[in-house]
Amino acid sequence: MMMKEEEIKEHLMSSNPEFRRLVEEHKLYEGQLNELQSRHHMTERDHLEEIRLKKKKLHLKDQMNSMIQKFRRELSHQHT
Repeated sequence: MMMKEEEIKEHLMSSNPEFRRLVEEHKLYEGQLNELQSRHHMTERDHLEEIRLKKKKLHLKDQMNSMIQKFRRELSHQHT
């Protein structure tokens, strides 16, 4: 039986400290980005910070997706 992505994420959150750290860091950057974007006027420095935060979030997302894919491969090898 194939696990859904949400089930895999929940499993990794409870069993993998590195995955949990990535998720927490991603949430932190998301909060900073939301705060930045809620300003009425963004300075040039704010725009550069926005780009930096988006890149960091994307990098973390890539790492999390890589861990999810690895888990999926390991799971499928167990069932063959």
